[in-house]
Amino acid sequence: MQRWVLSLGLACAVATAPAAAQSTQKHFLWAVRVPDGPATYLMGSLHVLTPDYYPLDARIEQAFAQSKVLIEEVDMDELINPSAIMPLMAKAVYTDGRTLDQVISPELYKTVLARAEKAGIPSVAVQRMKPWMAAVSLTAPALKSAGFDANLGVDKYFFDKAKSAGLERRALETVAYQFDRLDQMPLALQEAMLKSVFADIDAQLGNVKTIADAWARGDTSGLEKDLLGAFRETPELFDRLLAERNRNWVAPVEACLKAKTACFVVVGAAHLVGPESLVNLLQKKGYTVEQQ
Repeated sequence: MQRWVLSLGLACAVATAPAAAQSTQKHFLWAVRVPDGPATYLMGSLHVLTPDYYPLDARIEQAFAQSKVLIEEVDMDELINPSAIMPLMAKAVYTDGRTLDQVISPELYKTVLARAEKAGIPSVAVQRMKPWMAAVSLTAPALKSAGFDANLGVDKYFFDKAKSAGLERRALETVAYQFDRLDQMPLALQEAMLKSVFADIDAQLGNVKTIADAWARGDTSGLEKDLLGAFRETPELFDRLLAERNRNWVAPVEACLKAKTACFVVVGAAHLVGPESLVNLLQKKGYTVEQQ
């Protein structure tokens, strides 16, 4: 579930539009090109999906088939490795006697308790969580109840395909790094994130088809509004969880281009829209980046 949050994640979870919508001309797929070299592709991931979006459009499958390396935000095998995850999960709860109600506003805590009760999460468990972990834990049940399945996410789909085919796989980040991006936030910022998550997930669950249709037709401006709106109200949070990571990812993409290695890069759709997007950063460096 941390994978959903850290991809902005908080905003990329969509999909119940019919499969017919896939026949649109544009997709959330970009080709990055250099002279005399193969294209490296950027694929915007929806981290949870329904079966309606499969099979993916042939143009997306062809781009993957032409690639020699899969690059994703994290190694998904690491996400299910208890020896890697358990020490990180210990960071997500208070061990110094503090409780969640002591570090966030009473109004927000009431909202947390109400959502926890609806999700069937005991209040005693929520009390020990840090604000960022509460955000993660309370959004996952809402997505599940709406029919969204992380096992059908675009990133999981391509990870499984690459693993089955013996394709080289690389990760842009470690799971530990992703945890630290949240755990090292000041308390005020964690509280702002918790508020933002609650506002954003409500908007998306009530506006699923609009978002899904925008993704299906490659509508970058529509998705920028729907996916990034709440985070722009908190610039520090936006930079920490989105813009900063986009800047970090330019170099790994450039490495593919300079080595003339055909890479297929799958990241959350929110990372590919807006002025601070990975797409725009590569264009500013002089690369030809074309939506497919």
